[in-house]
Amino acid sequence: QGQLVESGGGLVQAGGSLRLSCAASGRTFSSYAMGWFRQAPGKERHLVAAINRSGINTYYADSVKGRFTISRDNAKNTVYLQMNSLKPEDTAVYYCAARLRVRALGTPDYDYWGQGTQVTVAS
Repeated sequence: QGQLVESGGGLVQAGGSLRLSCAASGRTFSSYAMGWFRQAPGKERHLVAAINRSGINTYYADSVKGRFTISRDNAKNTVYLQMNSLKPEDTAVYYCAARLRVRALGTPDYDYWGQGTQVTVAS
């Protein structure tokens, strides 16, 4: 997998929405499971959502279930994270990641990473 480039982060009021995008270069995007991680200041990075190669199966951390939706468009080599009902505790740098190996979706070991995009939720 080539480069992963996130976009769509920014500042939003609590209760608002943002949609993150991650554009992947290369011609084998559909071979990779994709994940979104986040890292808040002073905390470890952890997996927020993941999607399998076809887009049929997804995983969500308990903290975002019902509020975030991960999706992918293999024709556009892009994975998305729709974030609704945002809370101040969602403030973090969000990273896109790709994995070729077959693992359970909730497994946080990924091989390729984007540079991250900042999401700040104001109370």
